[in-house]
Amino acid sequence: MHAHDDTIRLLPPEEVLQWAPDGLAALLVDAVAGGASIGFLAPLDAAEAAAWWSAAASTREVWAAYGPEGEVLGAVTLVRDDKANGRHRGEIAKLVVHSGARGRGLGPRLLAAAEAHAVATGLTLLVLDTETGSPAERLYRAAGWTAAGVVPDFAADPGGTLRATTLFYKRLG
Repeated sequence: MHAHDDTIRLLPPEEVLQWAPDGLAALLVDAVAGGASIGFLAPLDAAEAAAWWSAAASTREVWAAYGPEGEVLGAVTLVRDDKANGRHRGEIAKLVVHSGARGRGLGPRLLAAAEAHAVATGLTLLVLDTETGSPAERLYRAAGWTAAGVVPDFAADPGGTLRATTLFYKRLG
């Protein structure tokens, strides 16, 4: 399978709801089982993961990567700031690639899709946080993000151990 066989697209909210119980929930369950610190403790229940995506459908923009058979291989979300003084910025969150689809460049491509949409819709600044020392941190650095600092004991990893997080930002345009 080649990277060009994979499709990445912005999902309308109704498609996020449609994919929440299956492909999108399975992504989160897989990521948490693999140790990703994305806001959940292990083991993540599929129903809890589906409920998270269902809530996200109305509050976030969601991109999904699909394989040639239509399977969900990855996702990323963009959260827009709703404060009057923050409408120029957004947050990248829940960049996840299924363990069986890693090494195909989907993470950088999902991130690039969200960044391009942010620029096209007038955002000038993006922020995110990720576990310090994680593979995700290397991905963000390679994509031109700037580390703003490290916060110790910021979040528990899936096993419950407190880990540091690195805060990143990227100016757009």
